[in-house]
Amino acid sequence: MPIERPFCPPPRAASAPRAKAPAGATDCHFHIFGPYRRFPLSPGRSYDAPEASIDAYRAMASVLGLARQVVVQASIFGSDNACALDAVAAFGREHARAIAVIDARISDRELAALAAGGVVGARFNAVSGNGTPLDQIETLSARIAPLGWHLQLYVDGAALIALAPRLASLPVPVVLDHMGGIRAAAGMADPAFQALLRLLDGGRAWVKLCGYRSSAGPPYADLLAPARALIAHAPERCLWGTDWPHPHLEGRAMPDDGTLLDLLHEWAETEARFRQILVTNPAVLYGFDR
Repeated sequence: MPIERPFCPPPRAASAPRAKAPAGATDCHFHIFGPYRRFPLSPGRSYDAPEASIDAYRAMASVLGLARQVVVQASIFGSDNACALDAVAAFGREHARAIAVIDARISDRELAALAAGGVVGARFNAVSGNGTPLDQIETLSARIAPLGWHLQLYVDGAALIALAPRLASLPVPVVLDHMGGIRAAAGMADPAFQALLRLLDGGRAWVKLCGYRSSAGPPYADLLAPARALIAHAPERCLWGTDWPHPHLEGRAMPDDGTLLDLLHEWAETEARFRQILVTNPAVLYGFDR
């Protein structure tokens, strides 16, 4: 019997942002889907999505002024990273990096091949499913540390409370997706938000800012205070990504990427901070020229 999965709508066309991204700006989080005839979907995926091509991404990125790319392995492909590696090759290694999904069975030779293809981090996704079990965090961190990679983590914010001590003890930097999974409605006194701040205090954690933790939806006004608090707390370790083509929204409105960039501009408050988040910080973490 066929498995019924939610089907994600395609992304909307991006509007021109009020403040275009500065030269050298990096989209630190997005996905490429397909073509599926070359890159088959994983049977373990939790949702279906239309193809989202490299050319379609480039059209959006051009509108926003994004010049560098960090392709993130999506759960619909499981641990087959071929689509992400293909995208890095198409964008060019001087402009692009990838975050892969791996597990403890991977060989040293396979790890070396991923690194040669532009991979700089390993992602754990405990939200969308079809990912690496969290009990492999320590094992895989030890494996990727000699490569200079980081660990990227997508969890519900409440999980950070118990995970924070483990993450703080890892031999690699940790990048927390989607504002650490916090929920804006819980407020900044929420233990999950406080756990996120403590991780940032350790000096080895990074956080990706985005509009998806909003409890109110567009125009994401409830994220202003927590986003500015994170930027003020660790401006040198804040990143930003579109999350194009915006999969797995679970009934939420499809974002306009131009509006999302304008939102970051509002959060950053100054042009210097805006550039730091989009250009300087990604150059440090992902190894781009500054």
